[in-house]
Amino acid sequence: MNQINIFSLSKRIKRPLIVDGAMGSLLQQRGFKPDGPMWMSLLNLKNPQVIYKIHKEYISAGSDIITTNTFRTNPAAVKDYSKLNIKSLVNKSVNIARRAANGLPVIVAGSNAPAEDCYQAERKISEKELRKNHEVHIDLLIESGCHFVLNETQSHFDEIKIICSYCYKNEIPYVVSLFFNKDLKLLSGEDLSETIKFILDKNPLAIGFNCIIPAVFRKAIKKNSLLLKNFNWGFYLNCGGGSYSDELIRCDISPEEYSKLVTDNLRKQPSFVGACCGSSPRHIKELRKIINAKN
Repeated sequence: MNQINIFSLSKRIKRPLIVDGAMGSLLQQRGFKPDGPMWMSLLNLKNPQVIYKIHKEYISAGSDIITTNTFRTNPAAVKDYSKLNIKSLVNKSVNIARRAANGLPVIVAGSNAPAEDCYQAERKISEKELRKNHEVHIDLLIESGCHFVLNETQSHFDEIKIICSYCYKNEIPYVVSLFFNKDLKLLSGEDLSETIKFILDKNPLAIGFNCIIPAVFRKAIKKNSLLLKNFNWGFYLNCGGGSYSDELIRCDISPEEYSKLVTDNLRKQPSFVGACCGSSPRHIKELRKIINAKN
């Protein structure tokens, strides 16, 4: 699949590409417990069939893009697990998704999360560690066969600068998906609009908004409506009631309610849509149904 034209495909088929839904919170709901800073990524080694099954469920529900379960396979998360070989871990994690997509017109996105906790405002690791974390993880995701790197839930400008500059310099296909507060600012304090402008200068495939609640999303869209006309963009929102902890995240927005929200924003021509924490294959199936009906 041509990496450069991934989101141009959305314009050719006249509908947004559909990204899968939650992985970690869905695993929680199915009885699996997180493993500290590695969240649910150790299941790629302990129980790969469970991850494979969820990927297949999302594909059957209608996902055009599935996301690797690598949200916490980055060096900063793995550093306390001395027996783990990070290259092998990432490769095996990506291969689960690749096997699920094998022979199907499905794009594999490599998930690259913030180096530290997603919702942590203060930086605890050094700039050198931060840079190494992203450069190593991004390289491993691409080397393992991802079509592009999905840098998701990014909320600190120092990380965003590192990610964008590295991918731009090395011609790595990438998306940056942003997390921000109700004041439309990153957790590091920068304004959302200015952050978008910076990212656009580094030639991303697209810019996304993820894990924010619908009310914050609506506010962001309203304020940045002119910007949205100038680039590929998309969203996958929090369906878990805005829960931002490792405690059990339940579904707070039904598939029908969420699909209505997405439908209301299709006229803004997003290049991709999906769902985040609290969602399930049922949400994606409902999204596919309403998007197909529109076309």
